Amino acid sequence: MKTCNYRYWLGMVLLVLTACSGQKKETDKEGVTTVLPEGKNEVTVMILKRQTFNHELVSNGKLSAGSKADLRFETSGVLVHIYVKNGDRVHRGQKLAELDKFRLKNKTEQAKESLNKAKLELKDVLIGQGYAADDSSKVSADIMQLARVKSGYDESLFQYELAKYEEEHATLTAPFDGVVANLFSKPYNMSSTTDAFCSVIGTQSIEADFTVLESELPMIRMGDKVVVTPYAVPETHYEGHIAEINPLVDDKGMVQVKALVNSGWKLFSGMNVRINVHRSLGKQLVIPKNAVVLRSGNQVVFTLKKGKACWNYVDTGLENAESYTVVEDAADGLKEGDTVIVTGNVNLAHDAPVKVVSSK
Repeated sequence: MKTCNYRYWLGMVLLVLTACSGQKKETDKEGVTTVLPEGKNEVTVMILKRQTFNHELVSNGKLSAGSKADLRFETSGVLVHIYVKNGDRVHRGQKLAELDKFRLKNKTEQAKESLNKAKLELKDVLIGQGYAADDSSKVSADIMQLARVKSGYDESLFQYELAKYEEEHATLTAPFDGVVANLFSKPYNMSSTTDAFCSVIGTQSIEADFTVLESELPMIRMGDKVVVTPYAVPETHYEGHIAEINPLVDDKGMVQVKALVNSGWKLFSGMNVRINVHRSLGKQLVIPKNAVVLRSGNQVVFTLKKGKACWNYVDTGLENAESYTVVEDAADGLKEGDTVIVTGNVNLAHDAPVKVVSSK
């Protein structure tokens, strides 16, 4: 019985040793033993070179129209025509709505008639003072002023100009190119002179308002490029530039910044957006983020040398969404022209054999 047990356990030990014979051990640079497969690791590589690095700062913001006008009628009246609706694109001078002009036209004609009578009265006064009716150039300024007041000419002129102005402004027009918003009135109702009839929002110039930390101020400057991404449509991106930096830090340590966005007609005022501020920092050694792995708490980049992965300690500097800059003074032998392993590096050890499947 004991002999059978002994043979059973001896067979199990031999089986385990046989299973492990297909693997080999390799010691990494720190002396840590890593079990590697017999086959070569498949990796992709890139040549390390200097390139323009764009530092990236991310913030949340809200869009607002660069130009907006709340339009209202100058006089009350019955709305007879509404030519647009909310969301319509309009051009400068385009008709938006119109009041009934019957009373306004009559008022203008009456004012015009009163003005003509005042002109005749003015001539009579000048004739009474011994001047020719058709030659006012010889009339002194004080006599002319007296004649205009006595004839009622100035008052009639003011009334006519006011009536004409009200008639012209009974038709509401767009002050600039934009989109109609906040239009809630219906035809054949009385217009209001206090409440806005509608708003026209200019969409050629959209502003993005956002905040940055006080400590981030040195990282931005006027004219820096921004990329705006609406949360409602995250797959679309719009470019712009920083136009204003408010020189005031609020009680939360934040600074207000404004960017102008080139959007055409595709963005709406009030949208919530993500702001990415890009600032070019010149030529630097730049590596993709996935080229950096951690070993014993240190940042490591593998380079390709004679078909094997060579491990290099690095210190990364600034970063953006895709890349790091390399602090050259701290780089362990990493220099321009090296072949850097970008993918397939997660389980690599020092001097591990690799197979290049793609290069950039």
